[in-house]
Amino acid sequence: MSIQVRHIHKSFGSFTALGDVSLDFPTGELVALLGPSGCGKTTLLRIIAGLETADRGSVMLDGVDASETHVRERQVGFVFQHYALFRHMTVFDNVAFGLRVKPRSVRPSDAEIKRKVHDLLNLVQLDWLADRFPPQLSGGQRQRIALARALAVEPRVLLLDEPFGALDAQVRKELRRWLRRLHDELHITSLFVTHDQEEALEVADRVVLMDHGRVEQVGTPSEVYERPATPFVFGFLGSANRFPGPDGDERGDAFARPHEVSISTEPAAHSHAAQVSRVLSFGATSRVELIGAGDRHFEVELARERADAMALQTDQRVWLVPQRLSVFTGNQRAEAAQAA
Repeated sequence: MSIQVRHIHKSFGSFTALGDVSLDFPTGELVALLGPSGCGKTTLLRIIAGLETADRGSVMLDGVDASETHVRERQVGFVFQHYALFRHMTVFDNVAFGLRVKPRSVRPSDAEIKRKVHDLLNLVQLDWLADRFPPQLSGGQRQRIALARALAVEPRVLLLDEPFGALDAQVRKELRRWLRRLHDELHITSLFVTHDQEEALEVADRVVLMDHGRVEQVGTPSEVYERPATPFVFGFLGSANRFPGPDGDERGDAFARPHEVSISTEPAAHSHAAQVSRVLSFGATSRVELIGAGDRHFEVELARERADAMALQTDQRVWLVPQRLSVFTGNQRAEAAQAA
C-alpha cells in the first residue's frame, strides 16, 4: 500500500512538531524517518497510524484520504520501542491476540489461528519459545515477538517507532540485518523511526532526514550521505569538519569528512593550523582528534600505516589540508569543490 502525506501540520501548544510536511512512500518500500529527538519523526508516524490527529493536512492510503479513518480501519501494524507485550500471556497468546479480538464475523477459527501463529513464529525464528512468557525472553527476542504480533493481523503498512532503541549495540546490529531480510521476503510498505544514522543507512531503501518539524532531504542512503543537501544533513550523517569557505571567504559553510582531510607537519597551500589532541588507533585506521583556531574541533581519519609513520604527538602543531570540500551557499545547496 502506498502512503502520501500532504501539507501535514501539527502543534502542541506553542511548539510546532510538524510544519507543512509532504512526503510519498511507494508500495513495498522500507523507509527510515531519521533525525534528532524532537524533530517530528515519531509524531509523523503516529499521524500516519491514526494514533494522532494532524491540525491540518491529509494522509492518503493507496490514494484514498484516510485522515478521518479510525486506527482500527487503517490496516496498520505498529511496533513500539518497548515491545508492549502482555507479560501475563505466553508468546503464542501475544501473537494470537490481534486475531482473537477480531469481530466474530471475520475471526479465524482456532485451528487457523494456531497455524498462523506458528507460521509467524517460524518466520521470526522463535517458534521454540511459543510457551514462554515475555519476562523469560531477551530484549532481541521480545522485539521479534512484537513484530510477529504486528504481522498477525496482515497489515498493509508496518510502522516501527525506534524498534531497536532499547537494545544493546550488538543485538541492534543483528536485528537490523534480520529486519532487512524479513522485509525483502514480505515486501510490506514499512516506515521506521530512528535517530541512529548507521541504522537508517544500513537498513532503509530511502531515508527521510528531518529537523525541527521539517524535511531536510529525501533520498537513498548513498544519495543523502554522498550528496547532502544542507549543512544539517552533512553534520548529522557521520562526522564532519567545518572549514572557512574557499579562499577564506565567508560566502558559505565548507565541510569535509574525516577521510577527506590530510595532515601535514609543514604549512601548505589552503591549509589550516591545528594542534593534535589525541590519536586513537583501531585496526586498519587511526583517528586523529585536533583543535584549531577558536577551539574548533577537527577529526581526521588516516590509514594506520600513515599515522604510525607520522608518529604524531599530543599538542603537536600540524596543518590540515582538505582534499575535498562540500560548500553550502546561501540557498543551502551543496557544491562539491576539490581543494587546491
